[in-house]
Amino acid sequence: MSGLSREMIIHPGETLREVLVERDMSQQELALRTGMTPKHISTVLNGEKNISVSFAKKLEYALSIDAEFWIGLQALYDRELLDFNELHSISQEEINIFKSMKEAFCFIVDNAFIPVIKQTEQNILELRKYLNVCNLACIPSLISSGAFRAQTKSECNPYILFAWQRICESLAENITTPILSYEEQCKNLISICPKIKELSLLSQEKFIPKLREYFSLCGISFVLAPSFKGAPVQGFIKTNPDGKTIISLTFRQKRADVFWFTIFHEIAHFINGDSKQKFLDFESVENNKEIKADYFAQNALIDKNSYEDFIKSNNFSLNSINTFAKSQKILPAILIGRLQKEKYLKWSEYSEQLEKYENIYNFVK
Repeated sequence: MSGLSREMIIHPGETLREVLVERDMSQQELALRTGMTPKHISTVLNGEKNISVSFAKKLEYALSIDAEFWIGLQALYDRELLDFNELHSISQEEINIFKSMKEAFCFIVDNAFIPVIKQTEQNILELRKYLNVCNLACIPSLISSGAFRAQTKSECNPYILFAWQRICESLAENITTPILSYEEQCKNLISICPKIKELSLLSQEKFIPKLREYFSLCGISFVLAPSFKGAPVQGFIKTNPDGKTIISLTFRQKRADVFWFTIFHEIAHFINGDSKQKFLDFESVENNKEIKADYFAQNALIDKNSYEDFIKSNNFSLNSINTFAKSQKILPAILIGRLQKEKYLKWSEYSEQLEKYENIYNFVK
């Protein structure tokens, strides 16, 4: 469709006119052979009327050219005309929506989910196909998450959020996992949690493939998705009708403690049945589901009784933190982050240590 102009869209009547010229057949004769009126033949030849299926069959008899040929010409003309009209009827509203999605769109193109095209209007048509919508403006009505409705307009862009979900699905498409029942998935997840926790001690290059491997054993496609401004989400969980489950996370806050806590937080949502179809986990939403997920994540990362004893000791020196983290087989940054959140430490304390882990992890967008 690139570079298509209205003049290049050829009505099948022009082809019919060429056939008549080649055969030295008049419009009147064709009318007699097909049983149609001369006026009807004239309007088809002038592109004012289309070649119907019944007329295509009459042309087959009159000209010995298969009806499928004329039907195909008409279908091609209709499609090209439709594409042309679609391209030139895109509203300014949809153009503005597209421009607001620039970061997500660039990621989609860079990952070859859609082809590279220079013209804005053509890019919009490609993005419509990728997002499976007839108009980008209808996207807000497709976002049904209650958490989304709790976001302020300044925090969350529904168009970017919708594109982010679609990207998560695309990134998971090439990940093969066994199809397990929900009960089997939960059982496997719970049993493998200790191994997932220990991955925090590895570098990013090592723990990411291991995470994918462990989740795959649970019948889950694990995806690390990009973080876009306008989509303040920590994670995304979706179970397809065929039973395939996707768990997506971002490195949105670029903190090791947040990342590992979020992994177990999302696992909790899945085990608690919050994601039977689709579940978006926003950063700023608090409800009973989030409280339950937080509780699970805390205890999965750090043994509850051991943590209470550590707090009672009131010794939060770096050496004490490192020793306790080692006993729990977790990254010290995870413990530091929790102590900061629960106000046993100031947010500024041990910032150098946290920065060191962020550098080792080399968190990416």
